[in-house]
Amino acid sequence: MKPGTKINCQQLLAAYKGKKANHFGEKLQFEGVGHRDVYNITAPFVVGDELVIAGRVEDRKSEDAQVIFFIEKDGKWFPKEDAPTFRLQDPFVTRIGGELIFGGVEIFRHPENEGCLHWRTLFYRGSDLNNLRCFAVGPDGMKDLRLVELADGKIGVFTRPQGRIGGRGTIGFIKIHSLAALTIENIEKALLLENQFFPEEWGGANEVHLLKNGILGVLGHIACFSPGEHRHYYAMAFPFDPEREIAGPMEIIACREDFPVGPAKNGKLVDVLFSGGLCRNNDGTATLYVGVSDAEAHRIIIPDPFLKYEKVAPHYN
Repeated sequence: MKPGTKINCQQLLAAYKGKKANHFGEKLQFEGVGHRDVYNITAPFVVGDELVIAGRVEDRKSEDAQVIFFIEKDGKWFPKEDAPTFRLQDPFVTRIGGELIFGGVEIFRHPENEGCLHWRTLFYRGSDLNNLRCFAVGPDGMKDLRLVELADGKIGVFTRPQGRIGGRGTIGFIKIHSLAALTIENIEKALLLENQFFPEEWGGANEVHLLKNGILGVLGHIACFSPGEHRHYYAMAFPFDPEREIAGPMEIIACREDFPVGPAKNGKLVDVLFSGGLCRNNDGTATLYVGVSDAEAHRIIIPDPFLKYEKVAPHYN
């Protein structure tokens, strides 16, 4: 697998639109949360004998979010009655060593800048939703931390530092031997991936899939500003060789106009698509779950973006 070449948002978007994709998404219906919005959802995952979605739930004019677990009944999603809730944003899930790993972003008062908020990622583990316990905390100011169990049993950690290291947000990677090694010290040792984002753009990993050949399929987002600080977020994907720690070319796989028109949290967030998770189907397609305009949750069936990565032969095979 060859390293990717750095290409900006607009070039990636032009390449995506040039493919003339004919798929179109649909809004998911959530009930039982009053007038609050549900967005930035995970893909459905199995708990016991049920399919569950975790979603960020909050008032339109607030950042004070809850993560609620939902199950589907008659085409709509309702809170799972016996499940816990968490005061977090932007949930994510994976499984490592057969254990459920759940996490999200905790918002708290900035310790130095009065009137400002700060954030960090919390990680929980357990056999099911009802015995999740917090086992790790990421560095202050870091979102989009994601874990994946590798083919050799080690754990891949994708990071997203910002500021002096990372600029507006750049993806890093490090391997650890166990969940006990998921420490701030190790997270901050992650090496930044090359040729991913221009300084005026940013992005992150949202979900990571271990493919048949040991390569990782990374679902993420790439984002930029336009004048007036209007934000533009696109769903993207790229392959990653965890042995050589090399990322392949990035591509946009969905944009806001692929989904029905709807409300936005505010006027600067209209063109926002936040990758939540992806379910690979058996027919060459995948179902992508996204947050839309920081106000709604949608899904869309697209060509499986990871199939072509599985045809790449890693150097260690």
